[in-house]
Amino acid sequence: MTIGVTLGSTTVQRTIDTTVELAREARDAGLHSAWFGQTFAYDSPSLAAIVGREVPGLQVGTSAIPVFGRHPLLVSSQAQTAQAATGGRYHLGLALGTRHLTETGFGIPYERPIGLLREFLTALRPLLETGSADFHGELLTATTPYSAAVPGARPTVPVLVAAMGPQALRVSGELADGVLPFLAGPRALAEHVVPAVTAAATAAGRPAPRIVALVPGVVTADAAAVRESAAEALALYEQIPSYQRAIERSGAARAADLAVIGDEETVAAEVRRYREAGATEVVFTATELNGEEDRRRTWKLLGELSRG
Repeated sequence: MTIGVTLGSTTVQRTIDTTVELAREARDAGLHSAWFGQTFAYDSPSLAAIVGREVPGLQVGTSAIPVFGRHPLLVSSQAQTAQAATGGRYHLGLALGTRHLTETGFGIPYERPIGLLREFLTALRPLLETGSADFHGELLTATTPYSAAVPGARPTVPVLVAAMGPQALRVSGELADGVLPFLAGPRALAEHVVPAVTAAATAAGRPAPRIVALVPGVVTADAAAVRESAAEALALYEQIPSYQRAIERSGAARAADLAVIGDEETVAAEVRRYREAGATEVVFTATELNGEEDRRRTWKLLGELSRG
């Protein structure tokens, strides 16, 4: 099982140069990958491409780009460009997004998200694999009057979906390479996420899916204070139905209950629980919650676990 970290932060505004420096630190600590969220600021595939090119050996990914307000042709161009720039170390993460951000930010209705996800993935896969598409769905059309292939974008960009609900997991198993569950603890992974997406992949004749679990966590001597910060930082997810269900399936009452906080032994034990639940990769988020000292302490442990 490989281990990575997210470098994007909604609480800390970092320059591109600072992000590159952090990525080097992550690689040197022994971490396998660095991931970037997508809000309304940085373009995450572009940032991943820059970081991946500047920091050889580090896998980079986006987690995750909402399909609403995007088009498969444009996302394919971004993803293939990042793949070519990084020498094949880019991973594309997609998401359904939320009704509030979609309708407030883009001014478009948040309707038929599962249907849109299915059509988006159906159009996207041939674009990434062959540089061509001829898809005419109910919700979108994607055709290529000329090639959409990017030279050097090999191997084919892997596609992961931030899926946790039954329908999204089914579509992801059929059409994607894996999933990016967040706030789905070991119990939710083992009992819900892994069986559902694996069954869908098997039925579709696809390889076993990747399970990239995103986990908020900090190695610290002040667990009570960090837990309080986590409760504040993660509270918004408790208002989103898909995350509410994931939290409940994990046996937790609040999002912060799923944050992995404590000393090295405590955090290492929780990482093992995710592996035993079926995670093929673990990506820690919110490691900066209690400042730089604890972030470095967290990355040191994760790097050691990733190496051995």
